[in-house]
Amino acid sequence: MLELFGLAARKDQITGILPGGLKQRLALACAALHEPAVLFLDEPTSGVDPVARRNFWGLIRRLADSGKTIFVTTHYMDEATYCDRLALMHRGRIIALDTPDGLRGRLDSDRLIGLSTSAPGQVSEALAGSELVNDAWIAGRGVNVLLRSGSQPQDVVAGLRGVGLEVQSLGPVQPSIEDVFVTLIEAEEESLQ
Repeated sequence: MLELFGLAARKDQITGILPGGLKQRLALACAALHEPAVLFLDEPTSGVDPVARRNFWGLIRRLADSGKTIFVTTHYMDEATYCDRLALMHRGRIIALDTPDGLRGRLDSDRLIGLSTSAPGQVSEALAGSELVNDAWIAGRGVNVLLRSGSQPQDVVAGLRGVGLEVQSLGPVQPSIEDVFVTLIEAEEESLQ
């Protein structure tokens, strides 16, 4: 296990002084030591730097490829895409269960567009109350927009120009798991009202 998890060089080191990423690897090695068929990992990469996080997921994938079933809880939606199947939970209930691609497919990609603009904050504010969109959020230096059914991208651009905001370009956006999760929660909240 020390070799498999890259800990052999640290075998004589006191656990308490190991960096966070190595502590997490050691915990995973200990959990896998008795060769369980099923392994439950609760937020295994919490507090771990991005490089250690990526390496840790490589170790999880190795265990999964060896035939183990691994359940992982995480708040990091980008990490969730490393899993074969995802269960999205809200208020203690599973609201969706599918593969990452299957979940992304639930969000109509033709209704999700990205706007390139020099004023993303103003654009997202202007779209907040628009009848043309379900949601708009800042994404990097642009704004992602989820159009309402029947709305057209050019109508959104025209509406923004009407209030003095320019859009340099627009195009389709591949939805993230976080986009799907937020959209599902918002739909559920609307149905409860």
